[in-house]
Amino acid sequence: MPRKKSAQAASLATQENESLKHLDVLKKLRIVMRAAQRHSAWIETQCGVSGAQLWIMQELHEAPGLRVGEIADRLAIHQTTASNLLDALEKRCLIVKVRDPNDQRAVRLSLSHEGGKLLMQAPKPARGLLPQSLLQLDAATLAQLDAGMQALLDSIGMMDEGFGLLPLPFNM
Repeated sequence: MPRKKSAQAASLATQENESLKHLDVLKKLRIVMRAAQRHSAWIETQCGVSGAQLWIMQELHEAPGLRVGEIADRLAIHQTTASNLLDALEKRCLIVKVRDPNDQRAVRLSLSHEGGKLLMQAPKPARGLLPQSLLQLDAATLAQLDAGMQALLDSIGMMDEGFGLLPLPFNM
């Protein structure tokens, strides 16, 4: 008879462990978000610009002459948000806006000399912890993570798709 009870106890323990798996995932999500938040705060403390602004500067370093819409696409943010971040960088003389000679409606962006100096001295990764970490994942792992995140979003239900075009609050 004791064997039957210990088999039942083991089965219950296994069921209990399985029912708590979601908490392990929750803990990992907290760790990821807090690590990204800590990195963003460190960036701001070290160089005085937000994580999103530093990411913009990195993009302009790699591809001078981008337009506002191209910056928005590279950061996966709304164009209005990109414009606001760029205006703040321009006020600090970290970027330069120049009208495109071929299309006066278009503005081309580049780093100023001061912006380049700041970027070189800034903490790395300049794109931010999450974007850089996602870039380093192999295609299969990234696809698996994407599918899992989509399943999570599907289970949440009524979610505003526009949230995906806003930087994380601590990156602004």
